[in-house]
Amino acid sequence: MKLKKSMRFGDAETPAVRLNDAGIVVLPICYENAPSYGTGSKEGPLHILNASTQLESIDEETLTNWGEAGIHTLAPLVPSDDPEKAVYEMKKAAAAVLEKNKFLLSLGGDHAISIGPIMAAAEIYPDIGVLQIDAHLDLRDTWNGSRYNHACVMRRVADDIKIPFVQVGIRSFSPEESDYVKRKKLKPFYAHAIDPADDYWRRKVVHSLPENVYITIDLDGLDPSILPGTGTPEPGGLSYRQLVKLIKAVGKEKKVVAADINELAKIDGSQVSEYTAAKIATKIFVYCL
Repeated sequence: MKLKKSMRFGDAETPAVRLNDAGIVVLPICYENAPSYGTGSKEGPLHILNASTQLESIDEETLTNWGEAGIHTLAPLVPSDDPEKAVYEMKKAAAAVLEKNKFLLSLGGDHAISIGPIMAAAEIYPDIGVLQIDAHLDLRDTWNGSRYNHACVMRRVADDIKIPFVQVGIRSFSPEESDYVKRKKLKPFYAHAIDPADDYWRRKVVHSLPENVYITIDLDGLDPSILPGTGTPEPGGLSYRQLVKLIKAVGKEKKVVAADINELAKIDGSQVSEYTAAKIATKIFVYCL
């Protein structure tokens, strides 16, 4: 399938809105550099946008029309192949949106696409923290020759950006990361400890976050039975409903200023993963704005 590079999120279900009139700005970031396992996330944003054109615009839980939220989709950003330079290109693009007081949803790309937008958000919103949905801690200091690799995202948040963060759905990490967690006394919400019959864990997540929140959703945070199209599909992840309820809880009690969805790697012959990712985006629109 040949993908168009000028798609709008929701397309026919959403009226065209100019940037200055938008409440939500979608930034597709086509970037993949030194992946660990599966590949294909560079075109992930285009597949998510394409899937979004098949969504109905009425949210089934709230009966609100997310298509009327005023969504403007920017042209895809293709950053430099140099990881450090790419981060600052992504930061600049994100800052241009956030400085206009717009809600920013970035679509990746591998998880490294989060670093620049988080940097930009942290400069504009001093009391901000990050909610990370992920199978992995992403706390390596370097990986595959770079400090700005997808496996280093939260290490850059912790050591360089220096803002608080909460990690949910974790079930895979290295000895280096395990040592870092112990040394820094971090308390990730490990997937095996999340009781599907008990909502108390969600309240603990929300109460651990500051007033302003940036949400980063690595799609491998979901169980691969729900979303198999990702580079490292770790078993034992969150269900779709668990994720949606968490988004709802955070949006109700905190100010979510920006978010990203990353690590979509399309499976040929299937539309499940990109469609689910697009649906998650609408849940962010509904519950966080």
